[in-house]
Amino acid sequence: MSTPQDCHELLLRFAGRIGDRDLWRLRDWVSAGAVDAVARALPLMLLRERVGITPEESRLLSAVLVPAGADAERLNAVPWVDDVPDLDYTFTPESPEWVSRGGDSVAVVLGALLRGRPEVVEARSSWRRGRSGDVRIVLVTVAEDGGDAAVRLTGELQRVLRALGSDEPAVEVLVRGRDVTRYHREAAAASEPLFAMVHS
Repeated sequence: MSTPQDCHELLLRFAGRIGDRDLWRLRDWVSAGAVDAVARALPLMLLRERVGITPEESRLLSAVLVPAGADAERLNAVPWVDDVPDLDYTFTPESPEWVSRGGDSVAVVLGALLRGRPEVVEARSSWRRGRSGDVRIVLVTVAEDGGDAAVRLTGELQRVLRALGSDEPAVEVLVRGRDVTRYHREAAAASEPLFAMVHS
């Protein structure tokens, strides 16, 4: 049986490849335990957006989504690619001028919200620049033994960011020690800490 954690890990692979609006909604469903809704919607999104998947991703999609009710034929219709395409974004740690002028109150709220949580190892912020404008990327790393912390934290941070005015929050909660995508590596390389902690 597929778990929300399995689905969360799967969705990390599609950051930057499907739209922020779709991705935050999928992650909101995962945080509510509605893996079956993701299983129905994600294959359609991949087909609609013409997102190619690698053979490994095809196996993962089937392993995670088919037990949750995905249409296997629809999954098989998603085209394969040899490699994930190059990113159509650049990342920078520098906030846009409109944020700098007014002070970064969102970063202050996020830092206060995350500080002191034993499962949180690090929290960083980067800005993604592309055709859709400047988008804040919140990158949080949780401990390996965090259990379902990545799922819960994603849902919580998305709700907070939406309450602060972000219609399509871009929240990436990673588990320390797990492989990350190039999207996450590049965002992290051009980021600044909200805070950093070391847990023994």
